[in-house]
Amino acid sequence: MIKKLGEILYEHNSHEQLRPASVTKVMTILLIMEALDSGRISLDDKVPCSQNAASMGGSQIWLDTREELSVNDMLKAICVVSANDCTVAMAEYLGGSEESFVIQMNEKAKELGMNDTNFKNCHGIDEDGHVTSAYDISLMSKELLNNHPNIKKYTTIWMDSLRDGKSELVNTNKLIRNYNGATGLKTGSTSLALYNLSASATRDNLSLIAVIMRAPTSTIRFNEAKKLLDYGFANFSYTSLGTKGDIIQEVRVNKGINKTVNLVLENDVR
Repeated sequence: MIKKLGEILYEHNSHEQLRPASVTKVMTILLIMEALDSGRISLDDKVPCSQNAASMGGSQIWLDTREELSVNDMLKAICVVSANDCTVAMAEYLGGSEESFVIQMNEKAKELGMNDTNFKNCHGIDEDGHVTSAYDISLMSKELLNNHPNIKKYTTIWMDSLRDGKSELVNTNKLIRNYNGATGLKTGSTSLALYNLSASATRDNLSLIAVIMRAPTSTIRFNEAKKLLDYGFANFSYTSLGTKGDIIQEVRVNKGINKTVNLVLENDVR
C-alpha cells in the first residue's frame, strides 16, 4: 500500500489484520516524539534500564541494569537497530510501566482512526492478539513524519555508534543506503510475522509511504517497497497552487461600502 498526503495511491489487502513485528515501534517512537516536542522530556534526560528491559531479547544493544542512556541515544538505538531493550526502557520511563504505556499506544491508535489495530506490547515481539494492518501502519507513519519531522534525523542514519564508539549501529532499513530520497521508517520481522516494512521517501517535495506486510523474505520486502515508491514518484507530483493569504483576484462589489473586495486563499492549495 502507498500513500500521499493521506490519499491511497495503491492498495491490496490493506485492512487485513497481521502481526506487525517491530513496525510496532512506529507508535512507540510517535509517543516519545510527542513527549519531546511537548517539553515533557528532553533528549538529554537519562533513562534507566530495568531488569524487564534488559531481559527482552531479540534485537537489542545489551542494556545493563547498572547503566543509563540519554533519550537521544535510546531513540538512536530504537530507530537504527530496533533495540527492544531500549524500547521497553523508554516505555517504562514515559508510562511508569510497559503495561501503562501500551494503554497509551492503543488510545493514540483510536485517536488516529487505526481501527484494525490492537497493541499488546511496545516492541512487536509476537504475542497473540497483537495485530495491525498496512492501512493503520500508514496512518501512524504519516502522523509521525508530518507532525514530528525531527525523527528523520534518526531514521535516516545509516551507521553510527553509542557508548563512546563501543556499540556499532547499522540501520536495519537497507533503503536508507540505496533508495534515492529515503527518509525511513521502520522494519520488522519475526518467524510468525515474516518481513514487514514501513518505507518513507521524499523527492521534489512529494512524500510517500509504502507499507509491506508478511513478505516471505527480507529482499522481497525491500524490493516490493521500492516498486510501490517508484510507482508513486513516476505517476504523481507535488504542485503548490497557492499559499494561505494569497490574493487570487479583485472582485467588484455593487452597491457596497467598498467598490472592490479581494478574494484570498483561506488555506494552502497544493
